[in-house]
Amino acid sequence: MTHANHEQDLKALLPGQSTEAGATRRTALKAALGVGYAAAAAPIMAQTAIATPTDGLVAGEVMVTVDGHPVPVYRAAPAGKTGLPVVLVLSEIFGVHDYIADTARRFARAGYMALAPELFDRQGDAQSYGEMARLIAEVISKTPDAQVAKDLDACIDWAGAHGGDTRKVAVTGFCWGGRQTWLYAAHQPRVKAGVAWYGRLVGETNEFTPRHPVDVAGELKAPVLGLYGAADTGIPLDTVERMKAALAQGSLAARQSEFVVYPDAPHAFHADYRPSFRQGPAEDGWKRCLAWFAKHGVA
Repeated sequence: MTHANHEQDLKALLPGQSTEAGATRRTALKAALGVGYAAAAAPIMAQTAIATPTDGLVAGEVMVTVDGHPVPVYRAAPAGKTGLPVVLVLSEIFGVHDYIADTARRFARAGYMALAPELFDRQGDAQSYGEMARLIAEVISKTPDAQVAKDLDACIDWAGAHGGDTRKVAVTGFCWGGRQTWLYAAHQPRVKAGVAWYGRLVGETNEFTPRHPVDVAGELKAPVLGLYGAADTGIPLDTVERMKAALAQGSLAARQSEFVVYPDAPHAFHADYRPSFRQGPAEDGWKRCLAWFAKHGVA
């Protein structure tokens, strides 16, 4: 994505929807959400990254206020249209950088209002960290699941007031956002479908992460498609089997959920700006994602 595209994004903001007074720490430091790549995501393979243009779209940063706090959200949608199906796009631990913004634009080109909130905004600027261990310790581990759910709830409300059809809401996320996709599908009855890309399914609990996907599997309010890689060293396949077993004993939506496991795919196989990118699984997963949303009435 070029700087010219970013300028287009800013100009495309509707009146009253640009960065408002009381901007957060992140917006005080950055010109726009979705610019560049997160430092901790290095090495960057920018030559393989997909660049989705903004022509025909309204795309750029908006603010969604939650309990008095303005949460930055990258919004992309077909220009001049209303009654749009809504998809919440949940980032990796690196926040809403260029890759996530581009993914939102891909959904917009498929006819969706895509909203990618900066869910770490209260805890810090995820993009500024150069060390992954520090990023996890200082920002990610201190971001409560309950805060995430409340921010996403507010995004749905915002969508309904700005041209989105809240009867047609989907959620998808990558890595950290994949875990949150499962959790949110168990939390929010307005969600009709979810697609979780290689999100962790189990883990230790604490005050910020009291439950994990395997713990809420039976409570899903929307069917989720899990897209995982058999070569993902951080998500053992036995945890996928545990999740399948939990889903089989759960709600109708839980029982309707499915997994696709790509035999040779590593973690982050959809991340086209990283060495982990695998074009075949990424393209197949994208097609399955759109088909899953359509199958469950979000199109």
